[in-house]
Amino acid sequence: MQVTELLAEGLKREYRVVLPAAELDAKANERLAEMKDKVRLNGFRPGKVPVAHLKRMYGKSVLAEVIDQAVNDANSKIVEENGFKLALQPKVELPQDEEAVKEVIEGKADLSYTVGLEVLPKIELGDFKSIALDKPVLAVTDEEVGEMVNRIAEGNRPYAAKEDVAANGDRVTVSFVGTLDGEKFEGGSGEDVQVVIGSNTFIPGFEEQLIGIKADETRTVNVTFPENYQAANLAGKAASFEVTAQMVEVPSEMTLDDEFAKTLGMDSLDALKEQVKSRIAQEHNAQSRAKVKRKLLDALDGLHQFEVPPTLAEQEFEGIWNSVTTEMEQQKRSFEDEGTTEEAARADYKKIADRRVRLGLVLAEIGEKNNIQVSEDEVTRAVVERARQFPGQEQQVWEFYRQNAQALASLRAPIFEEKVVDFLIELAKVNEVPVTREELYAEDEADKAA
Repeated sequence: MQVTELLAEGLKREYRVVLPAAELDAKANERLAEMKDKVRLNGFRPGKVPVAHLKRMYGKSVLAEVIDQAVNDANSKIVEENGFKLALQPKVELPQDEEAVKEVIEGKADLSYTVGLEVLPKIELGDFKSIALDKPVLAVTDEEVGEMVNRIAEGNRPYAAKEDVAANGDRVTVSFVGTLDGEKFEGGSGEDVQVVIGSNTFIPGFEEQLIGIKADETRTVNVTFPENYQAANLAGKAASFEVTAQMVEVPSEMTLDDEFAKTLGMDSLDALKEQVKSRIAQEHNAQSRAKVKRKLLDALDGLHQFEVPPTLAEQEFEGIWNSVTTEMEQQKRSFEDEGTTEEAARADYKKIADRRVRLGLVLAEIGEKNNIQVSEDEVTRAVVERARQFPGQEQQVWEFYRQNAQALASLRAPIFEEKVVDFLIELAKVNEVPVTREELYAEDEADKAA
């Protein structure tokens, strides 16, 4: 085998490899000799088929298999001898000229091909003990617990049928058909929808116009969608709804006591409050960790600046860009609506893609150097948790992940990342900072970009 380096530019390498015809022919003869004891041909006793006869019958197909294996072995040898870690699979370019290919297959000419490699950079890890992180902490207050319990109670408040017209606080069961400029629109119709007047859960102005309605009455409700409405095609637009009331109900009295808690499956009101407090604490802790992780990734990005494999960065960018443009098309928004241009947006998202790839490589290197691994039990628990998200299809989901290595890797990756983050937080200097709820849940521009 003869190897000539053609390119060594950044993280890209290219080599010309020549595999002599004599070597390929010798390997093909070895393979044919192995076949002699296995092949059954009419007119020959088992194990007595001449190699020359096998070569006439199977020579070309065997040589093609040998060439495929030889190319893989040659590429692996180049990678091993140079100590490369590959970012992607080698890109092999075999001869395209039909006559040249024919001569190689017939064993009359050496095989000459080029192989392109994109390698991972050598990463010098920084001093993680030098990282200082502020961890926002927020204790759960009795007021928070009380507000949550009250919301739970309101969501479970009983209602009784009412013969009179609807008033503020009443619940009205309605069916409606919405139109824009006289035309029905997607998502504008509903059947047996319960509306609590004054709850502010519907489009502004919708609930108030139901005051005074009675069962079996139909009326037109005119509203204007908010400018920041999630469906961009409806934002700021005026719509009309033909609304028919099927039932009007008045809220019944309800007492927050142990009996109420028991209707929710709890032993007592105190037990309900403890569960609510625990849930709020989990939400605070998750939000706090998300902010600490963001600061940790910023610190890692500052400690590790190196060239990232261009193809990996491009693939990451394409994934981000496709997601962004698809969402903008669905919302019928343009870059001008976002206060930027397509060129500027591309530049910004390329920076984000580079950062993601760089941080991914750093986290992988940290995990490898510190023997951080994801156990099979952890992956299995992740598969079970994912399957539970699809009631009635658990078995299909389970089989999908167990038979799809790439899908399984998509579950393993975030577990690995969180374990590396835990490892780094243990090494960093973490300073707990008391914050308000508004500060803890505030979303800054960096969080949005992340």
